[in-house]
Amino acid sequence: MSLTQKIELPTVTYEQPLGLFINNEFVKGEKGQTIDVINPATEEVITKVHEATKEDVDRAVKVARETYNKVWKDTTANERGRLLFKLADLIERDLLILASIESLDNGKSISMAKGDVAAVAGCIRYYAGWADKIHGKVVETDAHKFNYTKIEPIGVVGQIIPWNFPLLMFAWKIGPALATGNTVVLKTAEQTPLSALYAAKLVKEAGFPAGVLNVLSGYGKTAGQAIAEHMDIDKIAFTGSTGVGREILKASANSNLKKVTLELGGKSPNVVFADADIEAAIDWANFGVFFNHGQTCCAGTRIFVQETIYDKFIETFKAKAEKNAVGDPFHDKTFQGPQVSKVQFDRIMGYIDQGKECGAKLVCGGGRKGDKGYFIEPTIFADCKADMTIMKEEIFGPVAAIAKFKDIDDLVHMANDTSYGLAAGVHTKDLKTAITVADKLKAGTVWINQYNALHHALPFGGYKESGIGRELGKAALANYTQVKTVSINLEGHPSGW
Repeated sequence: MSLTQKIELPTVTYEQPLGLFINNEFVKGEKGQTIDVINPATEEVITKVHEATKEDVDRAVKVARETYNKVWKDTTANERGRLLFKLADLIERDLLILASIESLDNGKSISMAKGDVAAVAGCIRYYAGWADKIHGKVVETDAHKFNYTKIEPIGVVGQIIPWNFPLLMFAWKIGPALATGNTVVLKTAEQTPLSALYAAKLVKEAGFPAGVLNVLSGYGKTAGQAIAEHMDIDKIAFTGSTGVGREILKASANSNLKKVTLELGGKSPNVVFADADIEAAIDWANFGVFFNHGQTCCAGTRIFVQETIYDKFIETFKAKAEKNAVGDPFHDKTFQGPQVSKVQFDRIMGYIDQGKECGAKLVCGGGRKGDKGYFIEPTIFADCKADMTIMKEEIFGPVAAIAKFKDIDDLVHMANDTSYGLAAGVHTKDLKTAITVADKLKAGTVWINQYNALHHALPFGGYKESGIGRELGKAALANYTQVKTVSINLEGHPSGW
């Protein structure tokens, strides 16, 4: 099987790498196995990529360790930043190619994919700027001691990214890891390996030393497990489901107690008070649920509406959702593409069936759109109760569940009645209400009069079962560094001698 393939799309024609990226080269997997990559809009095979197994993980980790010890840990912070700046420039240069790959492989609309790639370049550039600004402190204790701290990289980092934002999660992971001086072995989701492989080609073009970043296409149960259990990986960063996050914690405990950061699931509340700008709130609620085909960990899928505007909200929200353009990802006006896979499509349809059966009111949608591709109609359920499955479990699709509330106390109890705590939204014109509710909500991010407004400078992560640690912003640097204390005694003997 070849290591590259020419792919022709409505927007671009480009050369797609297919191999495992190890030591700055695309290579075949040790066992010669491949993974079919499916176009979710047509259900057809796009191509095959080489599959990484445990042996390939071992090979990549060995390279990453050697590069860390011999090259990367002694590379100046200024040089690390320069390389990341160069990578960001190359990503911007190839923005249309990368966005087209995301639309092909993931199914997201080309307009949103372009936004993703622009954010990728912004994230990489942000961490490039941090590279030479990470330093320790002098700590005064007494006149006879000179104490200082050093901020050091952890070493070899394993990273596992999801399929919903393939290239953006690639940037969220490698940006802070490389800026702080670590080497990386990164596994893509088996459903969406293509954009990270293309980006790996740009890493080489940017001039990164061989072995600094290694990118593997593989399954979670083989390559992912091998990364989680590996005795020579010092830290693991994972974005994905809470269930898999638990398994990674166990693997860390059972191996070398590698440091772990987890960005996991969510069932986020989006709250609309009676005094909100209703039209704006509905636009944000629509974006909060149906953006990225509903495949967003922080999606505001539990919508709580104050009882005095409840009926009006549902009527207007229904009209808005029914206007969402669902279809070909390469059409400029498409808002919602297909779900990423048949497995995900079937899972979401199962939740919709449960919603219909449990007594929730189906306001709109609820079915498949078209007879080809994994398209689902924007779906809204109203009159939802706290014990309904569609209000409790993460659906990860274009499905909203709406309930009414009376006042702040009622709302806060309902909103926090979940095992998750990733994000939340509050819509109101009253600043006091906004701040009061934001303080009471158990969520890592609270958006006021907006939703899904992520930025690389703002920390992102979850409370409760939504994760451990923070990504983005300065906070993410702590995930990839450790503090060394050096204390110098300026006296000859212990006191009292």
